[in-house]
Amino acid sequence: MTGARSRNLTVEEASRPVLPRHAKLRFDVTRQRWVILAPERVLAPDEIAVEILQLCDGVRSVAEMIDELARKYSAARELIGADVIAMLQDLADKGFLAEARENTT
Repeated sequence: MTGARSRNLTVEEASRPVLPRHAKLRFDVTRQRWVILAPERVLAPDEIAVEILQLCDGVRSVAEMIDELARKYSAARELIGADVIAMLQDLADKGFLAEARENTT
């Protein structure tokens, strides 16, 4: 189990998650909902997960996402943070998130 986990992102506030190249967040007209499409897999996240995934641009850190959502919903940062990190970690463990790579140019 540790071998599989080691190739995935460990989500923390400094992480800058992004969908990997093989996964796309798209609105599925047929299903009338957002889905993550990956080779031979489709994941249908709920509305809150979609909002968080739309922030996963590889530029924002998890801390910035938490701050933005806490402001938007006037909620305690600690509560929002715990939920965001847990959701992102679950997606990372399933291979639907990666760490953004640094630009060296």
